[in-house]
Amino acid sequence: MLLDQDSRNRLKYLFGSCVGFDEPMSRHTYFRVGGPAEAFIAPESIGQLAEIISWSRDKGIPYLVIGNGSNLLVKDNGIPGIVILLTKCFNKIVFSGKETEPVLVTAMAGVSTQALCSFAIREGLSGMNFAIGIPGTVGGAIMMNAGTSYGSVSDILDSVNVMISSGAMLKIPKDEMAFSYRKLSLNINLTDQYEGEPIIIDGCFRLCRSDPALLKKEAGRILKKRRENQPAEMPSAGSFFKNPPAGKTAGQFIDMAGLKGTRVGGAEISAKHANFIVNTGGASASDILELMQLVQKKVFDKFNINLEPEVKIVGI
Repeated sequence: MLLDQDSRNRLKYLFGSCVGFDEPMSRHTYFRVGGPAEAFIAPESIGQLAEIISWSRDKGIPYLVIGNGSNLLVKDNGIPGIVILLTKCFNKIVFSGKETEPVLVTAMAGVSTQALCSFAIREGLSGMNFAIGIPGTVGGAIMMNAGTSYGSVSDILDSVNVMISSGAMLKIPKDEMAFSYRKLSLNINLTDQYEGEPIIIDGCFRLCRSDPALLKKEAGRILKKRRENQPAEMPSAGSFFKNPPAGKTAGQFIDMAGLKGTRVGGAEISAKHANFIVNTGGASASDILELMQLVQKKVFDKFNINLEPEVKIVGI
């Protein structure tokens, strides 16, 4: 591991009750699997986040920023270094007021996507309903350009504020972002001293005025369809594989390969939706990874299609 006792003592001194050690990541992921994080910190302010990043950079200790773990698979041996949780205090939503058009709504990275959807419906703002039923947080939704057949983050995002590894903040407008399927690249020309992936602090979204009653009705229809077609009764990370660039979906290829219901240990390909791997109880990350590899091999052998995970796989 990467943190000696002196480093642990220092982190405890700096961050007090905000830091824990050897924290089981199974408590922080939708899959409910994963080994321990060497250090686990939930900062209480932007300033404290900057302090964590600065300390990590000076010590050469890697860090991983997470939201609520809805799209995360942590390996069984856990995560060396520091895991930073943003949901504790990065959870505010503000908007410019309804007299403007479009209405600019700013949501911090730790806000749940569903909280933002509910806020937009209550305030009579259209544009967010595509995300109804998508788990996760705003930060994760931005970084993976989350979307459905109804739309995606790239349709409504106006700008983001990020923290770079120096602890400095930058505002990045949409025209400096490169969106692709389930991915966002931030086109920042950073010097060597600002190396590392920027941390999303918040996102500003362009929404339009609408009728709250109509938005609520539309959201109900979308959510009903999702519940009918996707398994919600067992832990999962949502759609496991990205859809191929053209033609059939990942779930259709997996289904045609006859893999629905296939199990490895406690991990199973859902009989309800073939692109969902579910934890039927007692699954390990190794079970899920072995099942992932089995699916990839079968689909490639049968259709010459390489399925790429949409789920972020981390740890050792």
